[in-house]
Amino acid sequence: MNRLRHASSAYLRQHADNPVDWWPWGNDALARAAELDRPIFLSIGYAACHWCHVMAHESFQDREVAAILNDNFVSIKVDREERPDIDTIYMAATQLVTGQGGWPMSVFLLPDGRPFLAGTYYPPVDRGGQIGMTRLLSAVRDAWHTQRDLVTGQADQLQAAIRREVTYVDHLAPRDDAPDLDRWRRRLRDDLLARSDEGGGFGSAPKFPRPSYVDALCKELDDASQSAVARTLDVMSRSGLYDHIEGPSRDTASTRTGGFPTSKRC
Repeated sequence: MNRLRHASSAYLRQHADNPVDWWPWGNDALARAAELDRPIFLSIGYAACHWCHVMAHESFQDREVAAILNDNFVSIKVDREERPDIDTIYMAATQLVTGQGGWPMSVFLLPDGRPFLAGTYYPPVDRGGQIGMTRLLSAVRDAWHTQRDLVTGQADQLQAAIRREVTYVDHLAPRDDAPDLDRWRRRLRDDLLARSDEGGGFGSAPKFPRPSYVDALCKELDDASQSAVARTLDVMSRSGLYDHIEGPSRDTASTRTGGFPTSKRC
């Protein structure tokens, strides 16, 4: 059993018996990577993700892959539903590197958390024109030891690009002064409203339920925020995302929206 056996996330606990020496996200893991002078392999997924389970079975339960990870990397597992803040940053990195995103997300970081390479699902060995985990890990290991300047230069460029894409996230920019929480909250609200779609949800397809986004806008009392929340919940309830055991509310006033009347505020 690795360190994930005591994790609060059920998804992380599913990986507790992997031969990979997983760490949960935190300062201890980053400090360990700095102490050992190793890159970080960050894997982000969630419990309902099919390809997350495929990669877990193919690679993270494979002792050859685990041996390469354990001997050359500090491996961190993150549940995107528990840490959407971490997911947002590294999803931006993945999309910048590959032109697309998805889960499982596989990202390589410097010990300070800055990404330098990112992708999604990788098979255990080369397959269908896609590089396999064993060859990818070996290539990153070799680059870390023989082309460190190239690796850190890539991290610098990617960090600058992430700042432009995720303007409200301060995670990659440590500050000595206390953050202005009201200012960051306003920036988060404005960003979410800019990404709010008239068809419900946030951003472009494919869309996923974003409870943290809805919760953030629920705390705002202005009409635009409340409308975005109501619109999103309305579309979700009419698209089959409701309690399939109890079913949608049969109350006449809210039948159309599955129990989330569009006129109701948070």
